[in-house]
Amino acid sequence: MELTAKAAKVTAALEKTFGVPARDSILDPLSNLMLTVLSQNTNDKNRDQAFSSLKKRFPTWDQVMRADVREIENAIRSGGLAKQKSENIQNILKWIFQEQGSLNLDFLCDENPDTIIEKYCQLKGIGIKTITVVLMFSCCIDVFPVDTHVHRICRRLGFVPDKATAEKTFWLMKPHVPEGKSFSLHMNFLKLGRTICLARKPRCGACPIFEYCDFFLAANDAT
Repeated sequence: MELTAKAAKVTAALEKTFGVPARDSILDPLSNLMLTVLSQNTNDKNRDQAFSSLKKRFPTWDQVMRADVREIENAIRSGGLAKQKSENIQNILKWIFQEQGSLNLDFLCDENPDTIIEKYCQLKGIGIKTITVVLMFSCCIDVFPVDTHVHRICRRLGFVPDKATAEKTFWLMKPHVPEGKSFSLHMNFLKLGRTICLARKPRCGACPIFEYCDFFLAANDAT
């Protein structure tokens, strides 16, 4: 099946099973960027705990930018990789302030997404997933972030080669995700990846899109 048609069918099947995802309260782009940096290599619970602790210790991003980096490290320890993330967070904030003259990224929502991706991915601590999460969640821009679950599912479905990196998967998926459905497909892939399409023991028998899955078809052909 042609990949664009396949993506449309997968999107529709997941919406039929899981529904069309609703958007929660929208976090401003700068706060979302910091939250997403904290989310790297950890789970949502630890990320949220680290973010809450950071905001309690430093109520404004200006205070974070000017703080002793060791205090930031202590505040975000629950999120893991605290030394690395504290340095990245402070350096990102300093760079934004030097570039913009203020700590505000609301303007990102009015810029060309590809330009933003290229510019911000030059910063240590920001990859394509991080900046596209900000664009999708805070700006409601129609981009398709590729996290661990999304990457795994895209490979299993045969949208991208099995050895494709997450970054390569982002670019390969870009022309195939149905227009206006990036948020829906991303969120439903997350739900699928957390409940059914598990990394080690996928529950293929319960999957609503098994008929489109190269991984499932190959496993059945082998038997």
